[in-house]
Amino acid sequence: MAAWAPDSWTRHEARQLPDYPDTAALDAACRQLTSYPPLVFAGEARHLTADLASVANGDAFLLQGGDCAESFAEFHPDNIRDTFRVLLQMAVVLTFASKLPMVKLGRMAGQFAKPRSAPTETVEGVALPSYRGDNVNDIAFTPEARAPDPQRMIQGYLQSAATLNLLRAFANGGYANLHQVHRWTHDFLGASPWGKRYRETADRIGEALEFMAACGIDPETAPQLAQTSFYTSHEALLLPYEQAMTRRDSLTGDWYDTSAHFLWIGDRTRFAGSAHVEFLRGVGNPIGVKCGPSLETDDLLRLLDTLNPARVPGRMTLITRYGAEKIEAALPRLVRAVTRSGHPVIWSCDPMHGNTVSLASYKTRPFDRILAEVRGFFAVHRAEGTHAGGIHAEMTGQNVTECTGGAIDVTEHNLADRYHTHCDPRLNASQSLELAFLLAEMLNEEMAERRKVAA
Repeated sequence: MAAWAPDSWTRHEARQLPDYPDTAALDAACRQLTSYPPLVFAGEARHLTADLASVANGDAFLLQGGDCAESFAEFHPDNIRDTFRVLLQMAVVLTFASKLPMVKLGRMAGQFAKPRSAPTETVEGVALPSYRGDNVNDIAFTPEARAPDPQRMIQGYLQSAATLNLLRAFANGGYANLHQVHRWTHDFLGASPWGKRYRETADRIGEALEFMAACGIDPETAPQLAQTSFYTSHEALLLPYEQAMTRRDSLTGDWYDTSAHFLWIGDRTRFAGSAHVEFLRGVGNPIGVKCGPSLETDDLLRLLDTLNPARVPGRMTLITRYGAEKIEAALPRLVRAVTRSGHPVIWSCDPMHGNTVSLASYKTRPFDRILAEVRGFFAVHRAEGTHAGGIHAEMTGQNVTECTGGAIDVTEHNLADRYHTHCDPRLNASQSLELAFLLAEMLNEEMAERRKVAA
């Protein structure tokens, strides 16, 4: 392969990048970012790769979730806490059912840039640049707001740093203590049947902890009861920002993108000759690739050879996004081809992007279609004898009404009640917990089948 450098992507085709009107201002912002401290560290990224290697081996499960697009306007510690604690609840439910450890990966602290289907948006005859996420421009539909502004990358960095600081405090400062399992429940989940079921699960966990304490096992003797590992991720879309955040590790000499622990390439930027593929092939972080209906098996195998030529376990996560109607017909050919190739990968299901519909002038995602895609994903892997290794969900800890259905029964008529997303619809806390319980049943079935085969 050709030699790699943090800027070698500039000699490849780059799609989905904003057209900055002031290149001097862009260069100045990138120089400023280059002088800033890393947001994450190479050693943390290597720990995540090791954790993900367990997932690739079938001994753990990847739980990845968070905002579709983080917002400068909605930046608040309560929002960060609420999403973090829903992910903790989901992880507890999944671990309790499957007896598998969960690798927890937030779409947080950097998910500010979004790909768009068209470079411009037209409203009442006026065409302006599309909103590409708060790292690039503003959602307000005015010429000033929609002009790409490189200083927004600086604001994105600062918000990511503050978010990471709070997440680390939650993960290691006592909030993630399993003895707090009852306190993670949101007040508005009280009327939900899944809230009741979660409380029952929490009661059983509490009884187990009391038994362990009687045996001398408590947070003092087993620190893992009082803290958790939590990693961050985002789509590596805005390449000038990602390049500016790339550092050489002082211990190994390898390059790492220090903007997040895990980065992924989207469905629109994984083509042959892609600048995004060129950039990510050279960093040591674990990475993901979104796999949709347009991806051919030969193209996927070439991507794997390019992005993981050493076939490092835990390096590659394949995130499927087909839609409920297509997954069972389309996914098996990819699974078989990758299995034959011998590449160690994690298969993760994104049941959100292929199931977006319009209702009452709102984009939404019906919960039953989300669930149907997850069921199809598990069915394929059961049939192929491979591990259904993860879930990748756009969700929030807030009590929003953006996805229809679920036990709380968000309908077309109340979508407008609390529709707050800056981009795509997200599962709310109740729907996320419901998905976790239903997912736990599928994962438990898979584990039971594996134990039967092993016996």
